[in-house]
Amino acid sequence: MDVNAVAIAVLLGSFAVMIFLRFPIAYAVGLSSVFCLLTMGNSLNAVCRLMVKGISSFSLMAVPFFITMGVLMGKGGISDKLIALANACVGWMRGGLAMVNIVASYFFGGISGSASADTASIGSIMIPMMVDQGYDADFSTAVTITSSCEGLLVPPSHNMVIFATTAGGISVGSLFLAGYLPGAILAIALMVGSYIISVKRNYPKGDKFRFGTFIKQFSVSIWALLAIVVVVVGVVGGAFTATESAAIAVLYSLVVSVFVYKGVDWKGVWRALDECVNTLAIVMILIATSAVFGDCLTKLHVPDLAAKAIVGLTDNRIILILLLNVILLILGMIMDMAPIILIATPILLPVATQYCGLDPIQFGIMVVLNCGIGLLTPPVGAVLFIGSAVAKRPMEKVVKATLPFYLCMIIALLLISFIPDISLCIPKLIGNYEPTVPLLFLK
Repeated sequence: MDVNAVAIAVLLGSFAVMIFLRFPIAYAVGLSSVFCLLTMGNSLNAVCRLMVKGISSFSLMAVPFFITMGVLMGKGGISDKLIALANACVGWMRGGLAMVNIVASYFFGGISGSASADTASIGSIMIPMMVDQGYDADFSTAVTITSSCEGLLVPPSHNMVIFATTAGGISVGSLFLAGYLPGAILAIALMVGSYIISVKRNYPKGDKFRFGTFIKQFSVSIWALLAIVVVVVGVVGGAFTATESAAIAVLYSLVVSVFVYKGVDWKGVWRALDECVNTLAIVMILIATSAVFGDCLTKLHVPDLAAKAIVGLTDNRIILILLLNVILLILGMIMDMAPIILIATPILLPVATQYCGLDPIQFGIMVVLNCGIGLLTPPVGAVLFIGSAVAKRPMEKVVKATLPFYLCMIIALLLISFIPDISLCIPKLIGNYEPTVPLLFLK
C-alpha cells in the first residue's frame, strides 16, 4: 500500500472513529488532518497557515453579520408579529394553526436563516397555542421542526454563504435568489401533508380571511420583512456585496428591534451579541479546520477517487442523483450542517456537475435541504432535540409524528433534484445568472 493510500485511510478512518466517539466536530476534523499530514511526512507548519487562509475570505465576513442579524431580530419580538401575519394569510384553512406555523416559518426563516432559532422562537409560541386549540402535541412539534427547515433555503442564509465560498466561484446573490422557490415548494408540501392529517383528525379552522386584517398585520410586520429586502435587493441589484449588505442589515435589525418593536433593550442587545460570539466561534473554527481537511483531500486526490468510485457503480444519471441524496442524508444523520457543507462539497460537487449534469446552484440547494432533513433525524438531529425540549415531549414520539412530514420533505427534495427550473428560474430571470443546464420552461 503506497503512502497516499495509507494517508487517505488515516484521514477518513480517524475522522470516522472520532465522530463515532462523539468528539466535537471541529476537533475531529482538525486532528484527523494533523494525523494525515504526519503520515505523509509533511510539516505541521502548514496547519496554522491553512487555518488562517480558510477564514481569510471577504465573502465569509458576511457569516457573522447574518448570524448577528438573525439573533437580534429573533430577540426583538418579531415572532408574534409574523405569526399574526401568517394567521391573516392562511389561518382560515382546515388545520389553520398548522398552516400558520408553516407560513410563519417561511417569513421568520427569511430573517433568522436558522432552523434552530426558528424552532425555539416560533415553537415556543405556536406549540402551546396549537395544543390549546385541540391539536396533538406531537403533531404540533412535528409541524414546527419540519417547517423550520424552510429558513435554511430562504435568504439570507449563512449556510448558503458557506456553500458558495466552499464551492468557489458561485454568486451568493444568485444562490440567495435560488432559495425562494424551493423554500415555497417545501412549504406547500408540508401544508398538503398537514391538511390531509388535519382533515383526518378534524382539527379546527380559524377565522375567515379578511383583507382588512391582512393589510393591518402586513403593515405591522413590514419593518421585519424589509430586512430581507435590504439584503437580497442590495446584493442582486449590485448596490453592495453580500458582506456589506449583511453589515447594513445588522444595523437595520438593531434599530427595528430596539426602537420600532421595542422587543429588546440594550442589555438584551449585549446578551444577543454574547450568543452571537458563541455561535460564531463554533462556525469559524469549523471553517478553519475544514480548510486543512480540504487541503488534505485535494493533495490526496480524494474528490477524483470518490467521483470514479461513485460513477463506477452506475452511469445512470437518475440513480447517481439519488445516490448523492442518499449520501447527504446519511451524513446529515451523524454530522451537523456546516461541517457537511465544508467537507462533502469538494468531494461531491464534481460528481454532481460533471456526471449528473447538475448546475452548482441547484446542487447547493440540494445540499442545504438534505442537511436540513438531517437536522430532524436522530442521532444528531439538533432541531429535533430543540423541538422536543420546547414542547416537553419524548423524542421518540416526536419522531413518530414526524414520519409523514419526512415523506413530504423527500418529495420536495426529489422535485428540486430533478427539475432545475425550481432552483434556477428566479436567478436567471432576475439575477442574470446563466445556468449550466437547460431549463424546461425558460428557453
